Amino acid sequence: MSLSPAFLDELRARTLLSSVIAPHVKLTKAGREYKACCPFHDEKTPSFYINDEKGFYHCFGCQAHGDAIRFLTDSRGLPFMDAVKELAAKAGMEVPAPDPRARERADRASTLHDVMAAAQQWFAQQLETAEGAAARDYLKNRGISPLTIQRFGIGFAPEGRARLKAALNDQGQDKLVDCGLLIRPDEPKKETYDRFRGRVMIPIRDQRGRVIGFGGRILGPGEPKYLNSPETVLFDKGRTLYNIDRAGPASRKANRVIVVEGYMDVIGLDGAGIAETVAPNGTALTEAQLGLLWRLDPAPILCFDGDAAGQKAAIRAAIRALPHLAPERTLRFVALPAGQDPDDLVRAGGRGAIDALLDSPEPLVDRLWRHERDATPLSTPEERAGLRQRLVEHASAIGDRSLAQLYREEWLGRFAELTVRPRPRHAPAATRPDRRGRWQPGRGFVPPESPTGPVARAIGEAGIDQPTARAVLTGLALYPAAIADHAEALAHLAFADRSADQVRHRLLDAALSGQALDREGIATILRAAGAYTYLGDGRRGSGMSFTFTRPDSDPERALRDLGVAIETLGAQADIAQALADATERLKGGDETAWDEQLRLHAAQGETTKRLAELAAGD
Repeated sequence: MSLSPAFLDELRARTLLSSVIAPHVKLTKAGREYKACCPFHDEKTPSFYINDEKGFYHCFGCQAHGDAIRFLTDSRGLPFMDAVKELAAKAGMEVPAPDPRARERADRASTLHDVMAAAQQWFAQQLETAEGAAARDYLKNRGISPLTIQRFGIGFAPEGRARLKAALNDQGQDKLVDCGLLIRPDEPKKETYDRFRGRVMIPIRDQRGRVIGFGGRILGPGEPKYLNSPETVLFDKGRTLYNIDRAGPASRKANRVIVVEGYMDVIGLDGAGIAETVAPNGTALTEAQLGLLWRLDPAPILCFDGDAAGQKAAIRAAIRALPHLAPERTLRFVALPAGQDPDDLVRAGGRGAIDALLDSPEPLVDRLWRHERDATPLSTPEERAGLRQRLVEHASAIGDRSLAQLYREEWLGRFAELTVRPRPRHAPAATRPDRRGRWQPGRGFVPPESPTGPVARAIGEAGIDQPTARAVLTGLALYPAAIADHAEALAHLAFADRSADQVRHRLLDAALSGQALDREGIATILRAAGAYTYLGDGRRGSGMSFTFTRPDSDPERALRDLGVAIETLGAQADIAQALADATERLKGGDETAWDEQLRLHAAQGETTKRLAELAAGD
C-alpha cells in the first residue's frame, strides 16, 4: 500500500523523535538537542544526536541517519508499514486503508490481538498456581530462570477441555476460535473446547511484540511434543520467526543473527546472553523467513541440532536459499556435536561452548560441497558423475548468474582435485599372458585390435589436444545456441592448453549472462578478452573437417554434430579415468578388472571411431 507524502509529513510532525528513541538509549540534553551512545554501534563516548525540531537523528561515529520511521525499521527490524502504524497509533492518526475489505481485516486483527494478549496473561497466571508446579519444575530443570520466564512471557495451560474457554468467556467464543485457542468440532451439536491442555505455553510474537500464536510443550510422554497454533488471521507460521521482536534489535548490536531449531534453543541461548537468536515455528525454513533473516543480517548463521534430522534441515535450508543468493545474501552453518542441540551445549559448557562454534561458521559453498561429497561412495565413474551432476544442478539453481558461475567453478575445481587420480609412472613389461591382448609400458592392457588412436590417447593422458579443442570452440563461436545447451558438459572438458581454457570460460560467462548471443556478439566478446585469435577454421594442421567449424553448414546438422562431439569428448575422459582405475586394480590382483579393461577399450574404440567420422565431415 502506498502512502501519500502529505500523510507521512504529518505523521513526522506529530511524532516527538526523542520519545521514540528514549526507550532504547539513555538521552542527555545537549542544548536544543539530545545526545546518547549510538544504538547502532558500540561506543563509550556519545556521538548520536537527536534533533526534535528537525525530526532526525545522526551518529557522527557510524553515520546512521534518519527519522522516526527509519529508527523503528533499523533498530527493531520492523517493516515500513508496521513502523508507520505504530507511530500513527501513538500520534492519534488513522492510516489510510486501501479498500474496505483491507480495513475490515485490519479491524478484525486488532481485536484478535487483544484476545491473544488476554490469553497470554491467563496462561502466565496459571504457571504460578498449584497446578503449574510440574511446569515450573520442568522449566527449572531446563535451566530457565524466573527472569527468563517473565521476559518471554512463558505460561501454562492446565488440564481440562474448557478452562481457557471459561476464563475468557467475555471475549466471545468466535474470537477464541478465530485465534486458534478453541477448537470447534465439525458436528454442529458438539461444544467448542480448549486446544491447549497440560502444556507449557510459549507465546509467539510478531515484529511489533504482539502475541500472534503459541507453542505448547507437553509435560511428560505424549505426542505431539510441541503443539503450535493453527494458521489464523494473525499467525502465518511460514512468514514469521520465533523471537523476531527481540532478536531484531539484538542482531544489530551483535552484527549477526542465529537460527536454531526450537523455542527452547532460543530461550536457552538468550539465558546465556545470546539474544540475537530466532527459530522457525516447527517447520523447515521458508523463503519468507529467509527474507526476514536477510533483512537483519546478510549472512545468518544456522545452528541446527547435531543429529541426522538437524543436519538434514540445514541442507534443506541451504538448497532453498540457492535461488535467492546474491553477493549480499548468503547463509553460514555451525555443525553441533553429534546428538546435541544448542540448549544442551549451553547448559553443559556455558556461553563459551557455543561461542567457540559460532566464531567459525562454515560458508554455504563449503557446507553443500561437504554434504554432496559425503552423500555416496565415489568408487565408480557413475558415482563420481552423480556427484558432478548434483553440484552443477545446485550451481544452476542460483538466480544471480555471475554468482552461479563462481559456484560452478569452485565446486568443479574441488571435484577435479577429488576425483583425478595420477596414472602409475611405470607398468610391468609383461603380465599374465592372454591371446586377447598385451601390456604396453605407460598404456596398460591394450587389445590387439583396439582402435585406440592419437585423439583418445591425448584425451586420456594430457587433455584434449589443441586441434580438437580449437575445432569445438570454433563451433561454439559459430553456433552460440549450443553453449547454454551443453554448458555442463563443456565445463567438464579437460583442455591441454590454457588458451582453450580461457576461450571456454569466456563462452560460458557469455551464455550464463542471459543476453541474446549471435556470432557477431561472441566475436566481440572474445576480441575484447584477447581470446579471438585462438580460434581458426578448426581444420588448420589437423586434418579435421567438422561440419560445425564451417559457417555455411546446415545449422541443424552442425548443432547436432557439435553436441555429439562434446558428449563424446566427455565420454573419452571418463573412459580414460576408468581405464586408469581398472589398471590399478588389476595390478593389485583384482581379476575382474581384466574383463573390465576389455569392455572399456571397446567403448573407447567406439568413441574414437565416432570422433573420426565427425572430423571427416561424414
